[in-house]
Amino acid sequence: MKFELGVYSFGVAGRDSEGRDVTTAQAVRNVLEQIRLAEDVGLDFFGVGEHHHEQVPVSSPISVLSAASAVTSSITLSTAVSVLSTDDPIRLYQQAATAAIVSGDRVELVVGRGSSTDSFPLFGYDLDDYDRLYADKLGLLMAVNEQERVSWHSPLRPPLENALVVPRPDKPLKIWLGSGGSPGSSIRAGIAGLPISYGILSGTPEYWGEVGELYRRSARENGVDPSRLEISVASHGFVGRGGLATKKHFHQHEVASFALAGRALPTRWEQVEANYAPGGMVFAGEPSEIAERIIDLHRHLRHKRQFLQMDIGGMPHRDVLSSIELLGTDVAPLVRAELNADN
Repeated sequence: MKFELGVYSFGVAGRDSEGRDVTTAQAVRNVLEQIRLAEDVGLDFFGVGEHHHEQVPVSSPISVLSAASAVTSSITLSTAVSVLSTDDPIRLYQQAATAAIVSGDRVELVVGRGSSTDSFPLFGYDLDDYDRLYADKLGLLMAVNEQERVSWHSPLRPPLENALVVPRPDKPLKIWLGSGGSPGSSIRAGIAGLPISYGILSGTPEYWGEVGELYRRSARENGVDPSRLEISVASHGFVGRGGLATKKHFHQHEVASFALAGRALPTRWEQVEANYAPGGMVFAGEPSEIAERIIDLHRHLRHKRQFLQMDIGGMPHRDVLSSIELLGTDVAPLVRAELNADN
């Protein structure tokens, strides 16, 4: 197994922490610049997430991935995540398949129920159907990915009978189940033999090792081939040369990001310091420390990919680019030397 490192983004608009105004249009262009740089510095992966807010405005990840597909040649591109509960699975498949064709089969999907619920009222869905919508749409998405003609009967939509779904990429899309770590999601992914992508903001490597074991145990108990199982991790992170100053710089932007989502993150450094230190789950700091912490998490979780969200809470774009460059030039070689040698 080759361990992969990368970045993900929802885009960031509004006034940055240095007082510059970033339009929603510029936020999208900034994400494309991040993707190009990530490939240039040798990173393996870039994920584009879905939100519907003026300060995190990338509401159509596949559109961004399609544009990125045409201007990159090697980096894996993915949603991170697509909010499947409020999307049409057939349309999502068609859009992702088209991007995969353009990219030469470098496009994947991470699909989840959505950590935020702003898309439910926007698209006319009832939050009471949160899980039922996701389960049904995931089943249809998997069926469409497996065959070009599909029949589907569900109380949530009119029936399909031998419906043709095109275009078809040269191979099926890789579809990950996106989860915040709930036991139900780990069990669902394990039973289905789907790769799982955990969004991790807190906890410890030991805790997440237990979550990963639940996923693998669920698969074993249901006779799933273990070779089908893969884990990836999406986490907050930022790479800089300043040690403690880098951590505190990122913490300020995490506070702003949490506030945007209506959540309170402690503003005093002493209250959050442990989550920024070895054993914590915010991967901010100098390159050598970030490499060591990713390696340590891998020892517990045995994940194959980790990707960091850097552009949060008004983080200046130039700082994001600097962090991406250090992740590729300084962190990735250390992680690969250790983990790729082990596999």
